[in-house]
Amino acid sequence: MILTQAVKAPLFDRTDIFGRPIKLEDYADKKLLIAFFRHAGCPFCNLRVHALTKVHEELKAQGLEMIFFFESKEQVLLRSTFHKEVSPIPLISDPQKEIYDQYGIESSAGKSAKSHITTFVQTAFKAKKAGVPMHPMKDGESINTIPAEFLVDKGLEIKKVHYSKSLTDRLDMELIKKFAQDSSIFDKENEAQMA
Repeated sequence: MILTQAVKAPLFDRTDIFGRPIKLEDYADKKLLIAFFRHAGCPFCNLRVHALTKVHEELKAQGLEMIFFFESKEQVLLRSTFHKEVSPIPLISDPQKEIYDQYGIESSAGKSAKSHITTFVQTAFKAKKAGVPMHPMKDGESINTIPAEFLVDKGLEIKKVHYSKSLTDRLDMELIKKFAQDSSIFDKENEAQMA
């Protein structure tokens, strides 16, 4: 099921890898970025996590929280110093992909292969330079998972859906910052399109 703008974000009630209960309902009075990543050793995803954690405090000060999902098992994520340092951002392990399915996260061998062929070398170089993890998949992880990001407004209404077209395709960071400052930016965008 592919999600669209102006629908309620599917609810979830999980414990993150740090042992904290994370209920989406508890975020109903906040703006939120929900990001779905691939496996713990994916350099494409870990570079994105690195970039988001660097702006976390700035965005939190503007009322935007973040929740990250990885398909890796909890013990795999907990073996990684990098992923443990994502806290205070909740990081939820979902190896059965139950929440991934609720949010319509895609599995595509074609998109994954194309990304690996066209951008893996540059991405691996950037990952090494940034000091983020890059290693082969572990038990049960999939090379075909395609990331996605959702901007959710107060009241848990999805304002922006971004299903990645490739492993390097993510929401523009400036757009996330604008949403943190003014969550009605997409309302204005929709009105302009309808005019």
